[in-house]
Amino acid sequence: MKRTKNIVCLGIEGTAHTFGIGIVDSKGNILADERDMYKPPLGRGIIPNDAAEHHKRLKEKILENALTKANLSLDDIDIFSYSAGPGLAPCLLVTANFAIELSKKIKKPLIPVNHPCAHLEIGKLTTDSQDPVFLYLSGGNTQIIAYVDGIYRIFGETEDIPVGNCFDVVAREMNLPMPGGPEIEKLAKGGKYVKLPLVIKGMDVSFSGILTAAKKLINRGVSKEDIAFSLQETCFSMLVEVTERAMAHIDKNEVLLIGGVAANKRLQEMLKIMCNDRGGRFFVVPEEYSGDQGIMIAWNGILQNNSGWKDPNILNRKINSNWRIDDVEVTWM
Repeated sequence: MKRTKNIVCLGIEGTAHTFGIGIVDSKGNILADERDMYKPPLGRGIIPNDAAEHHKRLKEKILENALTKANLSLDDIDIFSYSAGPGLAPCLLVTANFAIELSKKIKKPLIPVNHPCAHLEIGKLTTDSQDPVFLYLSGGNTQIIAYVDGIYRIFGETEDIPVGNCFDVVAREMNLPMPGGPEIEKLAKGGKYVKLPLVIKGMDVSFSGILTAAKKLINRGVSKEDIAFSLQETCFSMLVEVTERAMAHIDKNEVLLIGGVAANKRLQEMLKIMCNDRGGRFFVVPEEYSGDQGIMIAWNGILQNNSGWKDPNILNRKINSNWRIDDVEVTWM
């Protein structure tokens, strides 16, 4: 019986605020996970060029730390992968150029990775989920995704801003530090409900009206705790409802919560109740892999490499800041 060589991949993540390098082998062993997050000034959102400078400044140090943690040299790496999109173009370019430089240096293959796809696959690697409906929530994404007929299909998404971005903006309006989600979660524990609009349009959701209403409550002097509690309850109720609809529509009995917002304990509780009521199973990506990191990019690089994945278009242009997951050919499933 022919044995497949154990491949080591170094993955580089840099779509937005976080620059990370992960090293993984093809058995799914995590050898290193080094990262650093750019934090904008209090009261401001991510400034793309500043985030890119942060990545440029720290990339060599993070690489050194990752190789040291894995007890490897650059020559021990078999393939490189990098987050090619979607994301902030200045950050993506720093990431792509660094990956290209490293792959050329030791003449090893280079694989561009779709960032949302990597979140899905690290969720599957680190949980017992088999064929779930994914609820993917972060500062840049809000999507309900499932694997159907050969690709990852989007069954519902935000029509305007992602839920993580909504939380960040409300937190900034309250002069809270970034990222705003954890700060909102802390405040919500001491709040009570005040009315906010709940907006579901078929399988899609909308958060811009909720954001506007929350800002009005802030200006009226409503307590931060009450606003945070109401924001969570309203937004999460919407997301649980459309996730349950997707489960019914495509007849799947698992939900896997992924992305930075996955760390929110109230959201986990609401999804678990829904799944239990349906006789389904609920999974959540481990908190250390819920946010952006290089591990997920490395693991997806291995999956793509071992399945013979090719996309000359993305390789030719290095990045695609609008690269949707339903445009990815999922050859490894």
